[in-house]
Amino acid sequence: MRAQGFEALTLHDKLEQRERDQVLVQFANRSCSVLVATDVAARGLDIAQLEAVINVDVTPDPEVHVHRTGRTGRAGEEGWALSLASMDEMGRVGAIEEAQRAEVEWHPLAELTSAEPGHLKPPMATLQILGGRKDKIRPGDVLGALTGEAGFDGKQIGKINVMDMVTYVAVERNVADDAVRRLSAGKLKGRKVKVRRM
Repeated sequence: MRAQGFEALTLHDKLEQRERDQVLVQFANRSCSVLVATDVAARGLDIAQLEAVINVDVTPDPEVHVHRTGRTGRAGEEGWALSLASMDEMGRVGAIEEAQRAEVEWHPLAELTSAEPGHLKPPMATLQILGGRKDKIRPGDVLGALTGEAGFDGKQIGKINVMDMVTYVAVERNVADDAVRRLSAGKLKGRKVKVRRM
């Protein structure tokens, strides 16, 4: 997917927890367009406004399918749950229909159309700041540093995640490099911090 120009990240059980956290933060911050995941993502993920889940195989376990597709269209939001299926997988599809008590709507693959080039560019970029809760950093401190001394508009700042040792902040993609420079040159909570674009 990356070779075709998509900003994609991967999530699987061979990643360390720190790496998983970084991937999820970037995806939730809208800093990547596509998350390619194994069933490790089927449970426990709560990503707001997730537009679609695409299953590239049909699971033999209908309960796993429900958890996979349940990542989209949550809390009253709309979303698509698409599954690519071959004729060999129709028995599994039937089991899913039975479990859901609803028929699946089928469309030929040829109906899909390609997106315009660049259409799936993520609107945000994620910055990583070395320093977190243990350094008494709060989201308001980061927002204040960016909108105060650094001079950015609050509308250009997205989600801020403060963890124990690091902080992640989403900023509009077109100001990300400038935000790294300005944050690195300024101070956060009265001290210099190291900042990088992920």
